[in-house]
Amino acid sequence: MKKHWLFKSEPETYGINHLQQNCTTWWSGVRNYQARNFMRDDMSIGDIVFFYHSNIKTPGIAGIARVSKMAEADLTQFDPKSEYYDPKATKDEPRWFCVEVAFVEKFKNFYSLEKIKNNPHLQKMRILQKGNRLSITPISKKEYQTIVQASGKTL
Repeated sequence: MKKHWLFKSEPETYGINHLQQNCTTWWSGVRNYQARNFMRDDMSIGDIVFFYHSNIKTPGIAGIARVSKMAEADLTQFDPKSEYYDPKATKDEPRWFCVEVAFVEKFKNFYSLEKIKNNPHLQKMRILQKGNRLSITPISKKEYQTIVQASGKTL
């Protein structure tokens, strides 16, 4: 059974337009254990990902991607030149994992954080919970359906 996720990224660093141009990318550089565990333990090929633009004037969901490859060791943890280098990680015992995601589509109607906040069917989304700063969060099938329909897409 497919699961649904919300992945946050700053569009200046890596946005939906980058993913559209590249077609796929490894979602590397995540350095939060809970988000890592979601990728490593809970995601499957075909899971649906909402691509959320964060840390901008109007944050929100810009489009959809899919998990295209299962979790593998995040190679940035082994590179001393990377900002995501982890000296405690080894190739035999990696600490960080990432999945590959593939572009599906951009929303014609960007679904802003304000719209999420104002939609009574979305009040339990983790992104709205006080103190939540995770870059990857699960979303329910109903939340997925609500957002897709509100964005002018058909299910």
